[in-house]
Amino acid sequence: MPRRTATMLASTLILIALLCAGVLLRVPYAEMSPGPTVNTLGDARGEPVLHISGHKTYPTSGNLNMTTVRVTGADYDMNIVEAVYGWLAHDSVVVPHDTLYPDGKTEEQSTQENAEEFSQSQESAKVAALEELKIPVTSRVVVSTVVKDSAAEGELHAGDVIKAVDGTAVERPEDVAKLVTKHEPGEDVVFTVVPAKAAAAAEKARKEPTGSQDVTLTTRKAPKDPSNPSEDRAIVGIQAGTDHTFPFEIDIKLADVGGPSAGLMFSLGIIDKLTPGKLTGGKFIAGTGTIDDDGKVGPIGGINMKLVGARDAGAGYFLTPDDNCAAAASDTPDGLTLVRVKTLDDAKRSLEKIRAGDTAGLPSCSTD
Repeated sequence: MPRRTATMLASTLILIALLCAGVLLRVPYAEMSPGPTVNTLGDARGEPVLHISGHKTYPTSGNLNMTTVRVTGADYDMNIVEAVYGWLAHDSVVVPHDTLYPDGKTEEQSTQENAEEFSQSQESAKVAALEELKIPVTSRVVVSTVVKDSAAEGELHAGDVIKAVDGTAVERPEDVAKLVTKHEPGEDVVFTVVPAKAAAAAEKARKEPTGSQDVTLTTRKAPKDPSNPSEDRAIVGIQAGTDHTFPFEIDIKLADVGGPSAGLMFSLGIIDKLTPGKLTGGKFIAGTGTIDDDGKVGPIGGINMKLVGARDAGAGYFLTPDDNCAAAASDTPDGLTLVRVKTLDDAKRSLEKIRAGDTAGLPSCSTD
């Protein structure tokens, strides 16, 4: 066999072997890529994303799109070829597997956590929107979760409204922990609560829950805190949270989406539907960001993938959380204008400028 032919044959066989090895050899990485975007002013799967009843609503136009990121599953084993392709591709990011699924978290656990965050983001979006419009919302402190085998198990239940601890009224979830930890482990603490069933009935009737009762629990010693191993802290085994009663129904329906990052866009969609005029002026605006009850916008993950998804969907402007601005500005798709936001009010004011064509004064993002 001629030497040249033999060399080419050997090279081909080596290349095939390397490709086979690349396909078979698995690496501990996962991939992030642009996910779908959804117009919060429109429909998803044939029904409105935002459905409001019991209050006057107004026509809307244009787009206020929430954005998503698609990720590979926790059980998916990426091979070297896929990892290299992802590293080279502009519209995807390859990251260590533990970045998306830390501490061996399963896909099912991650999905459940994302669903809970998504549900909480909806509540905060409603509260923030109504507060921005000066529409009163009734808030109350509730039992969010009860730890298994704790002092509270069987005595307190998720959804119970916490009115007071040791006779001291509570106004915020953090008040509960402060009052409990005033005790030493082994001491009694008295919770004044409205049971969850009565609270749910009151919420359905849009009334303040009544019919409180006292529950006495004996505190236990909290697990050791590595940062303060000498501290003996008293606990009862609950997580307190906030529940709200809205003056009318706001229903957010969007399947197969998780996480807290749609909060800002949900709030803006609610505001647009509840106010005369058209917030977008008919323009295509996308964005992202968590939101809390006070309207503060927080950062999210996968910002660059969301920018690509928004531009591919047709967006001209992207509402960007302040803490994500530097990363977003470092790789902004052509034709997409970043608008920096810190609060819901910031976003609302920027939309007013976009609608009026006064875009020169929009707060922008920089790489600094």
